[in-house]
Amino acid sequence: MPLYLTEAQVAELLTPADALEAVESCFRRLAAGEVENTPRKRVLLEGGAFAVMSAVDRELGLAGVKTYAWLEGGTPFVVVLFDTEHARLAAVIEADKLGQLRTGAASGVAAKHLAREGAASLGVIGCGWQARSQVACIREAVPAIKSVVAYCRSEERLREFCKEVGAEPGESHRDAAAQDVVVTATTSRDPVLRGEWLQPGALVCAIGANDPRHRELDNVVLERAAFVCCDSREQAKLESGDLIEPVEAGVLDWLEVHELQEVVGGELPGRQADDDIVLFKSNGLAAWDVAIGAVAVERAREQGVGTQV
Repeated sequence: MPLYLTEAQVAELLTPADALEAVESCFRRLAAGEVENTPRKRVLLEGGAFAVMSAVDRELGLAGVKTYAWLEGGTPFVVVLFDTEHARLAAVIEADKLGQLRTGAASGVAAKHLAREGAASLGVIGCGWQARSQVACIREAVPAIKSVVAYCRSEERLREFCKEVGAEPGESHRDAAAQDVVVTATTSRDPVLRGEWLQPGALVCAIGANDPRHRELDNVVLERAAFVCCDSREQAKLESGDLIEPVEAGVLDWLEVHELQEVVGGELPGRQADDDIVLFKSNGLAAWDVAIGAVAVERAREQGVGTQV
């Protein structure tokens, strides 16, 4: 029978290590052509938007839809999984925590494959709902990370975030930007990271802006980057202002934008030198939701967690 999992149950069932394994394996299946991913579609609502994204993972034998309503009163997320081998509904999963974990895990995979050797510090710009899983998953993926520096505009949120994740508060964006791995996890419409602030060898994981009108990075980040990749070039062309506007300005060409799956699958080397600045632009794939959702369902059945519906 189909299984229903709540947010609290998902949080109990999955760890950052679980998410990393699921998402890295998903990238390998994407590289092998075993996964078909459909970019997000949005419909405007009064005061928000309704979004739908889907994927088919042939190796897992699952098809899935992630959908959510972004509203002033909150954002309910759900992932629905279909068992394609037995032609039946497999699970319905409340997916806020699931989404945080898979987004953090994607940055963790990028850090594992693209951070320079010896990377030991992490900077985070933004202290919201996605930033915590970024820290947890990148630490899990790169155990050499010893220090975290965070910055956001709210002093109260910054103090709370630093206390919770064991980070040092920065005095400005520059402090977070000066680290070996730099994450931007904001809702800003305008750049919060300037390329001039980055140290040689930095890896930038930009996860916050998935709207063609929004940017977290200025053009200098793209100008300095020796290697640029994203999770899906098809999706980036629709919603990644951090890449769309530089391409339109002639700073970047889409031929220079690779996909992280090419690195994880061994098709491209990614970083060429320790001093290279590397960028991973993350928009979020339904394929990750299917992959991590499958792990949650497997664990739930093993532990007798969830509600049969």
